[in-house]
Amino acid sequence: MAHSPETRDKVRRLYVFDRIGLEMAALQCGVSMSTASRWKREALDDGDDWDKLRAAAILAGDGIESVARAALAGFLTQYQATMDALNANPDIKAEAKVQMLASLADSFNKTVAASRKVLPETSQLATAMEVVQKLATFIREKYPKHAQAFVEVLEPFGEELAKTYG
Repeated sequence: MAHSPETRDKVRRLYVFDRIGLEMAALQCGVSMSTASRWKREALDDGDDWDKLRAAAILAGDGIESVARAALAGFLTQYQATMDALNANPDIKAEAKVQMLASLADSFNKTVAASRKVLPETSQLATAMEVVQKLATFIREKYPKHAQAFVEVLEPFGEELAKTYG
């Protein structure tokens, strides 16, 4: 099926300027993923690098903070996917899991430390999360009978933290 140049331009615009993933841009335009990938590849061959333009648009539009937020969000998505895969796969030996978890923890710490330099709210959020975790441990160890009430309060309080620290 032949698509109009306008459709190709819309896929490009969604991907480059609206920062929608190529698969979603293709879906929104009624184009197969293979067609969108081919268009992107052909554009690159012609000197139109959609990925470089996308990065430039991010920097020009929202600045380095936006890039750092996107990088941190992408890492956290991968972090969660890795944790889910580790928990779902009983065939991974304990020793290998420990190594993977140590590597993941190291990557997490480095990513958060790097983002603190660019995103002050990341540091604030990390501090807030640490305080909440310490409070949870304190309640569990010293006042276990109040643990259920703490859990009930924690969810709405988490929403307040998210509003405050993003």
